[in-house]
Amino acid sequence: MAKKKLVLRPTTKDLAQVAGVSRATVDRVLNGREGVQKKTIERVNQAIDELGFVRNLQAANLAKSQNYRFIFALPRSGDQFLDQIKQRIAEAQAVFAEDNIWCDIQEIDDKDPHGISTYLASLSKDNIAGIAIMSPETPQVRDSITRLQERGVAALPFVSNQTMMDANWVGIDNRAAGATAGLLLGQFTARREGSILVISESMQSRDTLERRLGFDQELNDNFLRLRALPSLETYGNGDRARQIIANSLKTNPDVVGIYIMASEARIPLSIVSELGLDPSIIKIAHERTPFTEAALQQHTLDGVIAQDAGHLVRSAIRRLKGIIDQRKTLQSQENIRIEILLRTNI
Repeated sequence: MAKKKLVLRPTTKDLAQVAGVSRATVDRVLNGREGVQKKTIERVNQAIDELGFVRNLQAANLAKSQNYRFIFALPRSGDQFLDQIKQRIAEAQAVFAEDNIWCDIQEIDDKDPHGISTYLASLSKDNIAGIAIMSPETPQVRDSITRLQERGVAALPFVSNQTMMDANWVGIDNRAAGATAGLLLGQFTARREGSILVISESMQSRDTLERRLGFDQELNDNFLRLRALPSLETYGNGDRARQIIANSLKTNPDVVGIYIMASEARIPLSIVSELGLDPSIIKIAHERTPFTEAALQQHTLDGVIAQDAGHLVRSAIRRLKGIIDQRKTLQSQENIRIEILLRTNI
């Protein structure tokens, strides 16, 4: 039986031999440098087609000692999940520095889409290589991200997605996360009937909207004995949160569960604890933070739906670099998994 011939990947040396030029000339053509005659460029390009040469951009970037400066544009608000992300960015910087990758944090006002758009408009390939943007969905921000991409800057939504950008963003499937919350509340409430109090910071963000859609669908499909109440928006204001939560509980004495959709659970959960509710009321929140870990241990919270902040940051860096190097990332590696945390596994 004849041995199968091993076909090696064409190199720049092969290109130089076929085109009848030096390797230095091939390098100038590949990098678009001046000083090469048009006929010579045509011969090199013809050799590329004949050999099926595919340039290794990663190696080329290393050879040029290319630096990748990435920015994480994060909200100024000081919730603990955001603190976790900032810590993971600092940790990732130490690891990725060997690959000439540098990460900075730019604080943005997530309640000012015009200000975010103005900031994004100021960026170009001259000052950054890529940016991961954590911002509520608005037409201004979405259009600014698109224009940034058109200017050659790698840009992707981070944690909170923007419409029509599902192919390149970093975060969990928020509809599935909401459905998971519905499943936990349905199972943990056993056979009890009643209402579910749903608390959010704002329903303007796409991640919150998708969580609500997934939550409602799960209850409607599998737990008709539970009635999800309209979402309460706290806007991160403690006084407002206290008033609307107390009023809703008074109006709906049959509440058997509470779902906190926002990443910051401290304000609503603290208020619920102050009100001295029946301890049998099931409470589910999002994101692993020092506060939610302590609440699980203290039995004031029954479950947490989490996403790994370190995985989010590393995936964003790999995706941004992949866009610049024109290399696909491994989808199974980049999918951000939904984690369920209970008192027994934190």
